[in-house]
Amino acid sequence: MFDVIIIGGGAAGFYAAISIAERNPKLSIAIFERGKTVLGKVKVSGGGRCNVTHAEFSPHDLSQNYPRGAKELIGPFHSHAVTDTVAFFEDRGVSLKVEQDGRIFPKTDSSQTIIDCFLEEVKRLKIKVLKNSSVKNFEWKEKEKSWRVTTMNKHYHSKKLLVATGSNPKIWKLLKELGHKIVDPVPSLFTFNIADKRLEGLQGISAEAYVEIPKRTHYDSDISDQIKTKVEKKPLLTSEGPVLITHWGLSGPAILRLSAWGARLLNEYRYHFKIELNWLPEFSTGSFLQYLLQVKEVESKKAIYGTTPVDIPSRLWKKFVKASGIDTKLRWADITKEKLGILAEQLTKCSFKVTGKSTFKEEFVTAGGVDLKEIDFKTFQSKLLPNLYFAGEVMNVDAITGGFNFQNAWTSAYLAARAIAD
Repeated sequence: MFDVIIIGGGAAGFYAAISIAERNPKLSIAIFERGKTVLGKVKVSGGGRCNVTHAEFSPHDLSQNYPRGAKELIGPFHSHAVTDTVAFFEDRGVSLKVEQDGRIFPKTDSSQTIIDCFLEEVKRLKIKVLKNSSVKNFEWKEKEKSWRVTTMNKHYHSKKLLVATGSNPKIWKLLKELGHKIVDPVPSLFTFNIADKRLEGLQGISAEAYVEIPKRTHYDSDISDQIKTKVEKKPLLTSEGPVLITHWGLSGPAILRLSAWGARLLNEYRYHFKIELNWLPEFSTGSFLQYLLQVKEVESKKAIYGTTPVDIPSRLWKKFVKASGIDTKLRWADITKEKLGILAEQLTKCSFKVTGKSTFKEEFVTAGGVDLKEIDFKTFQSKLLPNLYFAGEVMNVDAITGGFNFQNAWTSAYLAARAIAD
């Protein structure tokens, strides 16, 4: 019999176990991990550097990075957020640093530092870690007022149960059988697959861009002979920031933000949709054409192909000059206004067909999980079942890239731990 069983040996599970043990050293605590190693996602996160959180210190502003869970997390972030996370690690000898974009990493630039910190703490606090302990079932025993947790070959009992299993379909199924509503999971944080000659040979190039997903054309189902279309101009989703060209299409912060905010919608589209990029967000098509006409006057003797009059990588400029049907030897003096209009459109209204998605690095994130209406966000306790708590991505909470998913793990784990320990 344990006082607390934590299912899931990841970030949220370890943070919760340590927080419970420190708050109430008398409690016996066990972490059940289905795999042969713990903290696997921590190891690969942030390209192996572990992006522990983000330097966003306002609870309201911090919550705005969560496509699902923004409203619910404002209160919890007032209780335990970025400052507390930084203190947790620094108090345990892990020095952190803030990078230019706000992401916070260990100074060692190694996720192993975070893993070692957790492993040393559970050892010091005498928390049991049971690896290769895949949970097959758990049920509340009213008579004993405890949870019975069943693994492959054994039954365990505990007074309180914390589920911190991330995106685990088997655990979601068990929770559903116990009466919880599970919001169907769909991928979040993915890159866009695009096969387009204009992107060929540009792998590795990154540029600031404004990106939008326009509304799809709606077809009037009553019309069969002549299909009329009604196009709505307001875009479905927009984003601005660095866009990275890859071997398979487009990635980078602006694309990942779209994938997170549009996770459910893009799943409905089966990842086939149109996107439009403005590689020069400070210009509209019309204002950029006027600018190009000025360049034509000033740079008249130079070749258009070899002149990059805007702040974008020259390889990108050259690609779109060619895509506009402009000869590489043509001088500014000899180009027509019509051709410049085509070039202006290519750079400010650049349309691509997305034909699929790819997982962003090893950091697989899903939108979906335990319905947020069924959780008390002061304690992260189930509203339906006694002494059952949640932490991390097992809930229908997910974030954009940049350390925000980990912050949800730390915050929910800490508040659940506080409620359990008290």
